[in-house]
Amino acid sequence: MFPHLFSPIHIGGVQIRNRIVSTGHDTVMPENGLVTSALIAYQEARARGGTGLIIVQVAGIDDSARYTSHMLMADTDACIAGLAELAERCHRHGTKIFIQLFHPGRELMEGAGGLLLPALSSSATPSERFRSMPRAMSGDEVQHIIGCYGLAAGRMAKAGLDGVEILAGFGYLPGQFLDPRINRRKDDYGADGANRFRFLTDVIASVRDHTPPQFVTGVRLSSSDQDDEGLSAEEVLETISVVAPSVDYLHVVSGTSATLGGAVHIAPPMAYPNGYLAPFAARVKQLTDKPVIVTGRINQPQIAESIISEGRADLCGMTRALISDPDMPTKALTGRLEEIRACIGCNQACIGHFHKGAPVSCIQRPETGRELRFGTMSPAPTRMKILIAGGGPAGMKAALTLAARGHDVHLHESEARLGGAIRLAQRLPRRAEFGGLITNLLGELGRANVQILTHARVDSQSVQALAPEAVVIACGGRPYHPPCERLGSMPILHAESALQTPETVGAAVVIYDLRSDWVGVGLAELMATRGCRVTLALPGTHAGEALPFYVRDEIIGRLHRLGVEIKPYLRLVGVDDDTVYFRHTASQQLVEIGSINTLVNATGREADDSLALGLSQTGIPIRMIGDALAARTAEEAIYEGLIAGWEL
Repeated sequence: MFPHLFSPIHIGGVQIRNRIVSTGHDTVMPENGLVTSALIAYQEARARGGTGLIIVQVAGIDDSARYTSHMLMADTDACIAGLAELAERCHRHGTKIFIQLFHPGRELMEGAGGLLLPALSSSATPSERFRSMPRAMSGDEVQHIIGCYGLAAGRMAKAGLDGVEILAGFGYLPGQFLDPRINRRKDDYGADGANRFRFLTDVIASVRDHTPPQFVTGVRLSSSDQDDEGLSAEEVLETISVVAPSVDYLHVVSGTSATLGGAVHIAPPMAYPNGYLAPFAARVKQLTDKPVIVTGRINQPQIAESIISEGRADLCGMTRALISDPDMPTKALTGRLEEIRACIGCNQACIGHFHKGAPVSCIQRPETGRELRFGTMSPAPTRMKILIAGGGPAGMKAALTLAARGHDVHLHESEARLGGAIRLAQRLPRRAEFGGLITNLLGELGRANVQILTHARVDSQSVQALAPEAVVIACGGRPYHPPCERLGSMPILHAESALQTPETVGAAVVIYDLRSDWVGVGLAELMATRGCRVTLALPGTHAGEALPFYVRDEIIGRLHRLGVEIKPYLRLVGVDDDTVYFRHTASQQLVEIGSINTLVNATGREADDSLALGLSQTGIPIRMIGDALAARTAEEAIYEGLIAGWEL
């Protein structure tokens, strides 16, 4: 079905069995800078699933490269043993292994013990996003760092890896030498003319000098910084024309870590079209005959096949697709497309976990990042009849897991369709893809041995009639309205009602965003596009505070363009006919927002324990999961469904 995607390709002296690449991404699994058993298990799962090439996460080439306290390091020989085991375990499955060589320069996120390292860069030009003021590297320091790249590459070859990728994109150290707006040096590594390429070309030469001829050397570059004051596409193409002859392949990404808007492209959310960087990759292919990898929202084999067959790239980075479903390559190769669990681009548990300092995972597949715990599912010791009350994501995942372990599973849903709150969430602007979560679960349920009954409200009578041996309560929560003094006739709607009937929202609306998640900002966008004057008020410090960074920053840019007014530090107090009253959470002063005709509470849900109370006298074991236990997100719901399935 995918003749181009599953054809082998040579990169330098290495043959890759197919064109599917798991690109370099932080996992938060290393400890003390070294490979762990968790990282090996995580990468081996992708190799076992049929991935052609795995590019392991960034490895710091010098102690000054520690941009986080949980990164992989390649600055001493201590790294060799762990990387050798990782490479051997992945090689067993026919997968080739590269690794990214990395120095962040001025882009330092956090350090051990809460202390930042001194930031280094080409010049003393501050990072806008991380607010670091770097020190301009001396000539000796430049030579030292160039040498460190070579020494690190030599260690990777000794460990048995197949190649290295020099991370020169995303505004990290090599990019800081390439950008004349950052690099203000006056020596041979300054930004005048050909000098701006010298640092990167010397790094490539150092890597070549320290590795055997068959060892692969590639470079990863951003198509542009996606910022008016950053590297442009034309400047990047000029760089590629200079470095392409000295490397074995080129890898196209986009954006920069240095700005909020540019960083969105490091892990572009679902608001961006699939394969949106393929046109730039096609321009790169016109400049060189070296293989070109492109990444950026390529979440299905059909998309990758199209890009490769049209000659726009030679390989496709499908990292988040493989986080969501490590068996995607094998399923595609064997024609089981309906079984592929497609990534929905939510960023919640992959890059979102990284920014929280937690190991990478996936809201659709909690087993990801937890391979040591969920590696092999054991059959249930005793087959039981189990009733699941509620067909949202928690109940669906519990049903799938329990059925896979051999239980007799009955899933009852009170509404006409499964999906729960996700069916509402997908109505938010540019969030339709979130509904893929339910589509994927429904597909899995269709292939599982689960008895599904809709329009079936669970109560003590229905439980007694079915006579299950255990009940899993996953019926969600109920809309929460915070205390609010009403002194007039202003309509107060819950976000769920506003989503179902947006026409009932007036022309001037205040959205009270208690949770700072998808709903408040999504409703603000929806109402603004409908022509409403929108004020988004919230008790937090900024809108989208609970969202993954790149999702938040993309939608905040959208709200700014739409003219939505955002007011932080506000707690709802009351309403009258045309005014909403708040208390400023820091100053405690009263704040009024007038000329308003609708208040919408984006205040989430609260747990509904009525069913649990009703069943408490039956003597049947009960387990509560998801919002029925405590209102949170789809990630917790699906995770708890998995746990319930493993433990019952």
